[in-house]
Amino acid sequence: MSFLLDPPALVLSGALVERRLPEGRAKQALEIGTDLLFVGTSLALYLERPEVAPLWRLVRAPSGRDWMVNSGILRIETERIGWRGHLLAAALFACYPLWFRLGRRLAWRAAAQPERARAAGSPPR
Repeated sequence: MSFLLDPPALVLSGALVERRLPEGRAKQALEIGTDLLFVGTSLALYLERPEVAPLWRLVRAPSGRDWMVNSGILRIETERIGWRGHLLAAALFACYPLWFRLGRRLAWRAAAQPERARAAGSPPR
């Protein structure tokens, strides 16, 4: 889990849930569960909770916060993140459910596109 990798993973998860599950409680439960899993694990990494230390060690990051911010790609000094950086992290965490919803919406639109084309009398793309 990281700020760079989580959004695409959440969009993909949302799209898969939308395409593979029928409407109903299962979809809602999976959405809530996925959001909780991503936010909970990512927040624990950012706060460098010892319970998730095996995760940041697995990806060879010096800390959970380093993994969340840099993802092994960037070189931001996470030890020097001030209140603005923490505020930005909080805003990013708040967007996690929106990424999942975006995936669901994109999948729904893609599925509805051929139906709209048929209804309009034009051939599907």
